[in-house]
Amino acid sequence: MKDSDLEEDELLNLSLSVAADRERKKKGKIVREHNVSMSSTTMMNSYESYEGKIFRLLQMREQMLRQDHRRKGVVEDGNGLSLIHLLLSTATAVDDNNLDSSLENLTDLYQTVSLTGDSVQRVVAYFADGLAARLLTRKSPFYDMLMEEPTSEEEFLAFTDLYRVSPYYQFAHFTANQAILEAFEKEEGRNNRALHVIDFDVSYGFQWPSLIQSLSEKATSGNRISLRITGFGKNLKELQETESRLVSFSKGFGSLVFEFQGLLRGSRVINLRKKKNETVAVNLVSYLNTLSCFMKISDTLGFVHSLNPSIVVLVEQEGSRSPRSFLSRFTDSLHYFAAMFDSLDDCLPLESAERLRIEKKLLGKEIKSMLNNDVDGVDSPKYERMETWKARMENHGFVATKISSKSMIQAKLLLKMRTHYCPLQFEEEGGGGFRVSERDEGRAISLGWQNRFLLTVSAWQSV
Repeated sequence: MKDSDLEEDELLNLSLSVAADRERKKKGKIVREHNVSMSSTTMMNSYESYEGKIFRLLQMREQMLRQDHRRKGVVEDGNGLSLIHLLLSTATAVDDNNLDSSLENLTDLYQTVSLTGDSVQRVVAYFADGLAARLLTRKSPFYDMLMEEPTSEEEFLAFTDLYRVSPYYQFAHFTANQAILEAFEKEEGRNNRALHVIDFDVSYGFQWPSLIQSLSEKATSGNRISLRITGFGKNLKELQETESRLVSFSKGFGSLVFEFQGLLRGSRVINLRKKKNETVAVNLVSYLNTLSCFMKISDTLGFVHSLNPSIVVLVEQEGSRSPRSFLSRFTDSLHYFAAMFDSLDDCLPLESAERLRIEKKLLGKEIKSMLNNDVDGVDSPKYERMETWKARMENHGFVATKISSKSMIQAKLLLKMRTHYCPLQFEEEGGGGFRVSERDEGRAISLGWQNRFLLTVSAWQSV
């Protein structure tokens, strides 16, 4: 990474730290609670004037989107810090219900940001959209335009792109699978060569082909291995498509007996065990943070403990974006997504259609949702740091196990394959690029970008 980029990252960290000290008490939603004591006529006129200002703001946004060529980068000009300062000032104005300042700052932001610019311009563009949406009621047609949801097909393509070009998800899946494989191997003398994985968010099923392949390499025609995956999903269509992909893939490995059972999230589960003495592995990859309250997290961990699994794999994003004050969530999220956008520059060319799709359909969607999911009583995702998840797991009767040296070696090899422009970093080394680090005395392993942890994997057993 260039010295200017490193300097910019240091300035960003300093700026965010300063902004965290400037938080003010939230006074309420601007549109809903703006001048509630006004007369009905005055309120209507004020609302119409307000909508007009929003319309003019979105015209400025539309001009930004229509640009054929990217604007000159702010980082290379040394203006990245100024743009971050303006974004933080805008967030403070929105949080303080300062409508005029919010709209003025957002207009300035849209004149500078770009979806095809450098990483700072791009990430700020999506944060600006999230702040603009926060000024609106959910009934406003402008809100729907800013918060436009990708179709399921668009989201699948974007996820596939990110999975293919970045080590982000592959690191999580390969490390989790290695821990599951090692738990299976420890019990081979008594598990009848049967492994049952209970995946609480199977999603597209991209995690499991590598495990299927690894197990098949241990099996023979005369000594077959049975793998059963019970996967929970958000809708029936996605579950059916995931089952079709995995069953089709497994047919290429005749020495492996593969079964898949798809269940909708929230389904009442009576008995998940199917084979005597099978090794049971519970997969909690980016799942617990999606639960709407801490009580549901506690209930889930209690249910997992009741299964008495041989291993529980936990993978979570690193962060502190639980529902505290808006500005504290904002600054932590800006740290996180700035690192994600910067890392994509190491994975894809600036003009890449895949990069634009990843940022627009996945990361941008998550940014805008994060800035608005505390509205109308909707709970925020429970993004926490490793230490918080560790305490929660221990409080529910789990003990962490050591991450094997094989997992660490595998992670390093993966990053070497997926790192293009920036030097790879390990543990105590400084500098830029992707990093892999052992943490908690070898009981966790994290993927990071520069000095920011992105994902952490840990393995647990019931006690």
